[in-house]
Amino acid sequence: MLKPLTLALTLLTTSVPQQPATLQQPATLQPTTQQQPGARLQPATLQQPSTTAETRGPTTTPASTAATSGSPSSLSWRPCPPSSGDEAMDCADLEVPVDWRKPEGRKITLKLGRLKATGPSKGQVLVAYGGPGAPGIAMTQSLAGWWTRLRRHMDVITWDTRGYGEQFGGLSTGLPCSWTRIPIAAVPRDDADFGRLSDTNRGYAEACRIKDPELFANMSSADHARDMEAIRKALGADKLNFYGASYAGFYGQAYARLFPGRVRTMVLDGTLNHSTADWTRELEATAKSNEQSMRRFFTWCAANGCGTVQALWRKLIARADRSPVPTGTANVAYRAIDLQSFALGLARQGETAWPKLAEAIRKAAGGDASGFVPASGARYPDQATPVTECTDWPRPATRKELTTTLARLRKLAPDTGAANTPVSATLTCIGWPVPVTNPPAALPKGLPPLLGAGAWHESDSAQRVLSQVPGSVVIRHDGPGHTLYGTNACARDHIDTYLTTGALPPKTTRC
Repeated sequence: MLKPLTLALTLLTTSVPQQPATLQQPATLQPTTQQQPGARLQPATLQQPSTTAETRGPTTTPASTAATSGSPSSLSWRPCPPSSGDEAMDCADLEVPVDWRKPEGRKITLKLGRLKATGPSKGQVLVAYGGPGAPGIAMTQSLAGWWTRLRRHMDVITWDTRGYGEQFGGLSTGLPCSWTRIPIAAVPRDDADFGRLSDTNRGYAEACRIKDPELFANMSSADHARDMEAIRKALGADKLNFYGASYAGFYGQAYARLFPGRVRTMVLDGTLNHSTADWTRELEATAKSNEQSMRRFFTWCAANGCGTVQALWRKLIARADRSPVPTGTANVAYRAIDLQSFALGLARQGETAWPKLAEAIRKAAGGDASGFVPASGARYPDQATPVTECTDWPRPATRKELTTTLARLRKLAPDTGAANTPVSATLTCIGWPVPVTNPPAALPKGLPPLLGAGAWHESDSAQRVLSQVPGSVVIRHDGPGHTLYGTNACARDHIDTYLTTGALPPKTTRC
């Protein structure tokens, strides 16, 4: 079976990713030591299921408008290729333009998968797992149990996303790229440093781009959203029902901007806000959320015998900013932003990881940062070749712009600074040979009420997205985790009901 891909947004994960025991990592992928914004988000959540479901509010989208087909499907379904998944699925091929600005130009193939409804079908729900890209078919086969209740009334449709092909276990047209994991770059100390970083990043990018420049340039979340619209049309559906986990929530936000009149229901589960007209303000909100994660840990420490840790932490990161703190591992020493990134990952795991974090800080304050070294995988906060991310996330054009932003975030978040924000992640995008083709932008008016979900900081991010759409609701989990649908029965129940009938839970729903 497959383990969901990690989405390198550092905002969302732990220093040592935890996954359900039933999901396994494909042999071709390496686990992410620490996810960065603009890297890979994963749909697996860390918290345990809740069995409590709250009373739902009134139906805002009548069941009579459920995703009925507007025209016959143009897809030819047949059994999917053999897989290690537990559930047989039907598959179909769909050709789409590699460049949506040239609809008559070169085509690529998207492989679609379908879990048919087990009862009378009222329509389809399109599902994406993030990554940014993921083998949706193999993952859906492995995670078929997630969709049991939804399938009583709906077909579950997924697809292997463009570009993320064989190397990721996908069956759609792949980008023949040497996907490389590299440490998050150090902040340039002068203009010459900034130029060297730009050249280094371009070197990584060109090694990938040169294999297929056209596909490389058309891998943004907006391109994936246009693929989603092609899938809707091929299914013959009048409107789209969509569940997007993790980075796939960016696909959903892009789709809502591009095709607002085609949205029936949309779930954004464990994603970040890519729908803002004020990117500076969103960066600040992200930094404040990170700071809150550490404060939650420090509050626990104050009541559990480690109340001096916060003062040690402030001194530690100040020292590490001047000189990296050594570890017991050869050639590994950590700067302040490395320590902040790893600490945030542990802080977001909740009380099970907090004693370990307290001890790691004490030890590092004494001059040995070995407690932060991951047990396996890369030794530094890192991310994969950010082909999609560098087309979605704004990046600093000059060192002055970068240092001004860093100073502002450090003032707002003295314990976490710019770690695990899009600012640190997009250091890898400086010098990228493709521009930001899908920048953040506010959602349009006229969208139907949407549903968000998330733990701790994720629910706050979802709220910033959905506050733009009147009547929308965010399901909150007051605890650690990444996405709720997979292991939180309470959230799954509300989400299934919304996708099937359009009925939203109450505004104050907590799971």
